[in-house]
Amino acid sequence: MSETLTIDTPDGAFSAYVARPTTTPAPAVVVIQEIFGVNKVMRDVCDSLAAQGFVAVCPDLFWRIEPGIDITDQSEAEWKKAFELYNAFDVDAGVSDIAATLAVVRALPGVNGKVGAVGYCLGGLLAFLTAARTDSDATIAYYGVGIEKHVGEADKLARPLLMHIAEEDQFVPKEAQKVILGALKDHPQIAIHTYPGRDHAFARVGGEHYDAADAGSANARSLAFFKSNLG
Repeated sequence: MSETLTIDTPDGAFSAYVARPTTTPAPAVVVIQEIFGVNKVMRDVCDSLAAQGFVAVCPDLFWRIEPGIDITDQSEAEWKKAFELYNAFDVDAGVSDIAATLAVVRALPGVNGKVGAVGYCLGGLLAFLTAARTDSDATIAYYGVGIEKHVGEADKLARPLLMHIAEEDQFVPKEAQKVILGALKDHPQIAIHTYPGRDHAFARVGGEHYDAADAGSANARSLAFFKSNLG
């Protein structure tokens, strides 16, 4: 069952896609978008989480630039639009919007009070910052871009973070991976899995670099992580 939720902030209001499980109360997960907006891939992630027993909510984080972005990775024009949005995006405002979403979701009817977050690509960076800056109970970052610039924020981490890193990620070069692993691999709240041979967005169904086996492994680890920390 899906619906639309409105999140109010001091700067204005934005919408979020909501998928609900058949049984409540349940824990919730905020799904943090890629650079393509709240598109079918993100809605499908929410629907899958709902089928696994979570209230899943995907906020429209591009609302400050252009509300309602829903594009794919299937054409050159859409990639151009996606990178324009990415370059115009205010990361700090995005994390603030995620914090506002977490607060609203935590109080929703049918939510048991536990709320985590999972993000992909741009959302992977936002997930890392969400883990550091908000009260998310458990957070997952898939192939986050730019985390190496923010590793110092891990000092603020008080709750569990799971990270999935593609070893051949074209947007996270080897030097960046070295910085991330060197700074974070021994952190008591962080678990990191790396995927040899995988490129960026290996878990995006229908994407150029999708790998069913490693996506399955990552998603199974993510499900176990959420069940352990949000149950």
